[in-house]
Amino acid sequence: MNTLAETARPAEVAAAENTSPHPEDDPAYQVFIDSLSYLPPEELQIVRDAYLFSEQAHRGQFRLSGEAYITHPLAVAGAIAEWQMDVEGVVAALLHDVMEDTTVGKSEIAERFGKPVADLVDGLSKLDKIEFQSHEEAQAENFRKMLMAMARDLRVVLIKLADRHHNLQTMAAVRADKRRRIARETLEIYAPIASRLGLNKLFQELQDLSFQLIYPMRARVLARALKAARGNRRELLSRILEGIKGKLRDTGIDAQVFGREKSLYSIYRKMLEKRLSFSQVLDVYGFRVVVTDVPTAYLALGSLHALYKPVPGKFKDYIAIPKPNGYQSLHTTLIGPHGTPFELQIRTAAMDNVAQEGIASHWLYKDGESFGAELQQKTTKWFHSLLDLQSTAGDTSEFFEHVKVDLFPHEIYVFTPKGKIIALPRGATPIDLAYAVHTDIGNHSVAAQINFTLMPLATELTNGDRVDVVTAADAHPSVAWLAHVKTGRARSKIRHYLKTAHNDESTALGEKMLDQELRALGVVAAEVPVSSWKSVLRDSGNKLIKEVYTDIGLGFRIAGVVARRLLAREEAPQPTDKRPASLIIRGTEGMAVQFAPCCQPIPGDPIIGSIWKGKGLVIHTHDCPAIRKARSVKPTKWIDVEWEPEPGKLFSVRLRIMVQNTLGVLGRIATEISNSGTNIEHVNMDEKHPGLYTTLHFTVQVASRTSLARLMRGLRRIPEVARISRDQGLTA
Repeated sequence: MNTLAETARPAEVAAAENTSPHPEDDPAYQVFIDSLSYLPPEELQIVRDAYLFSEQAHRGQFRLSGEAYITHPLAVAGAIAEWQMDVEGVVAALLHDVMEDTTVGKSEIAERFGKPVADLVDGLSKLDKIEFQSHEEAQAENFRKMLMAMARDLRVVLIKLADRHHNLQTMAAVRADKRRRIARETLEIYAPIASRLGLNKLFQELQDLSFQLIYPMRARVLARALKAARGNRRELLSRILEGIKGKLRDTGIDAQVFGREKSLYSIYRKMLEKRLSFSQVLDVYGFRVVVTDVPTAYLALGSLHALYKPVPGKFKDYIAIPKPNGYQSLHTTLIGPHGTPFELQIRTAAMDNVAQEGIASHWLYKDGESFGAELQQKTTKWFHSLLDLQSTAGDTSEFFEHVKVDLFPHEIYVFTPKGKIIALPRGATPIDLAYAVHTDIGNHSVAAQINFTLMPLATELTNGDRVDVVTAADAHPSVAWLAHVKTGRARSKIRHYLKTAHNDESTALGEKMLDQELRALGVVAAEVPVSSWKSVLRDSGNKLIKEVYTDIGLGFRIAGVVARRLLAREEAPQPTDKRPASLIIRGTEGMAVQFAPCCQPIPGDPIIGSIWKGKGLVIHTHDCPAIRKARSVKPTKWIDVEWEPEPGKLFSVRLRIMVQNTLGVLGRIATEISNSGTNIEHVNMDEKHPGLYTTLHFTVQVASRTSLARLMRGLRRIPEVARISRDQGLTA
């Protein structure tokens, strides 16, 4: 049921059913029909039929305000008519709640009004009949469904935004907590979508209505202050307006000039973010100059810069570099009389149309078809990028999170080496840029040349940077990247890679562990008959053998149990069974094998492993204090592990070195470590005996226990070193 609808009482239903509708007698309906003068007569008849169908379906339903429910779809369709949308869009607006709030199904709508209309209505209907764990999960899934419908047909989003706009206007009878929840959802989701589609007028109205519902007292106080300021500054604003008109006239520029107030919510946000009082927000008024063509826009800019001094750093050229939503304009901030700053926007009439109505200008302004077509292509591309996000997101909530990130861009513009301009959210890094260009570039990034200087991938980009991403074939994403990315696309691709890589590495580990168990039972894995695998797959619910390996590697299945099921033996091992040979690891198995941070095992250490659900194999040293109790409680959970003779990588290890507190001792120790070919990852110090000794804590990278012993012998030769030990056994 729609948030603002309620079912009528039986008596009201009976009264409503005895009333034959005559829409022409309804003044609201007549105003609506008059607004559809752009449609031919045969299509107006289809609209009339849709109105009657919707009225009949909703008969007996009333809004919480007491009005007949049909007033809501009629208002939404009226808003759609203002954009001069086609007949299918208008009909879908009239029917947008019938599937959700009545017994009418999609097939009935398709039969009466065609499949395109039925698809639109279906895309606008919520998933009320599905059980969700929480309101957040339901909201995320409904939003995902709506966005997928938007990607197929842009009319879905326009009808949805008109629906939300009318709901916000008619919230008086709704509970205060529900009003605030719907308003916050609008600020978080629907207003940013309107902005992303260039619907600037609707965007500001959604923001202001939501602001008034969440903070009614603040909104009233701010509105009164704005009204008072308007009266106090009327003479000043008139002077600026006349000055602009006069200067343009003297320059021979034919233009329209408009004054405007900034929206309540934008003023409130500025006060909040910059910690200003209303009296300190000087640029609450702005002016818009609409000219005939692009050259005249730049000419007007020059003449007005000669009239009023521009504020340095406040000029933006969105004509040369349009915003991703198609917005084009010149923006500048000027200092008016008495030192009052004001914002000035200069653009052509076609750009003004797009600035006000965005994607809706495709239907509304027939003379601006080139703008509309280009904007529609950009919008379609954005929606298709959402489909890409959805395909790589782990679940609906994750997808919802990625989309919300992308809805608050506050763009910067950076350049590729070939001069292509790419818009990114403020705070983005070269990782975001790499994934914006191509997934493979993102997955293999190692560094970036920013303005011809080599910089780390975590470097924050600024407007106008020239960025060349450096890649390497053996590079791959890291979990740490998630802390440095701003775009939903980059976040989604990194998570997808890590999840896939984890599963692939867990599959290899699981296969190795199962092979080990089978060998202990006297069987080679290749000799297991296909029929045995089919039986195991049927019982486990897996479709592929690979999935069984992955489950073993991730700790969701026990290798010994799977081995015995394959051989049709008893689940529990018999006392006479051979003990499985130790699992051999190299250290390069990836995320499927983790080395415990408590004891930091390195090649040469006696080690033992434990499978943890969802994590894989965690390796500890045999004498690690953190696992002493766990090993005695559940000894069967642990498996013997051995190192391969040649280690596959360098391993981190902590050293505690007590030294005499003398000048230059830290440098001598660091030099000795460096000369041994060992890399220092981290160093810090504490003073347990001030003035006598200092304890240094080093984290270094070594290949094995042998190389560590060699390093420690070298450090003991330094005269100032009183004691050196390996730092192990911290709490896991």
